[in-house]
Amino acid sequence: MYGNIWDIPGFQLTESLGKVGCRPSRSAKQRFKEKLRKETSRKRPGTFEEITIKINQITTGWINYYGVSYMKIFVKEIQQWLNHRLRQLIWKRWKRVKTRYKMLRKYGIDHTKAMKTANSRKGYWRISLSEVLHRAITTERCERSTSQLMASHLLDSSDDN
Repeated sequence: MYGNIWDIPGFQLTESLGKVGCRPSRSAKQRFKEKLRKETSRKRPGTFEEITIKINQITTGWINYYGVSYMKIFVKEIQQWLNHRLRQLIWKRWKRVKTRYKMLRKYGIDHTKAMKTANSRKGYWRISLSEVLHRAITTERCERSTSQLMASHLLDSSDDN
């Protein structure tokens, strides 16, 4: 159970069981997520590499500023959400059924599943949750294109908060 909570710009200091800890404030987390949302917008112009470079700049700055705080769960959640957004963005950029089918086959999906998924009328967000797209665009591929700082922060952090 948390005791007193103090707010300072960008951080939230907490006291629990005689220990003082800090974490990013709720508003700082919301601003970070909003910046990532803007960069992964489906209507955003630019190449995928340009987008990932910008995402890396944002996450590097954010992790460097808030890296001293406890945020393991938040980083894990944001990484999962960002992977979902990237899959959605990739799926939208594959535009045509022919391209979708070809790319799914390239990434090892069998003919029937690739054809069903490529011809699906479901929206980008819903398709990005599909098992087929997860096998084609794996989490490792998503994380390779985005910042490794988030993953390294998860490994370095010993606190589960």
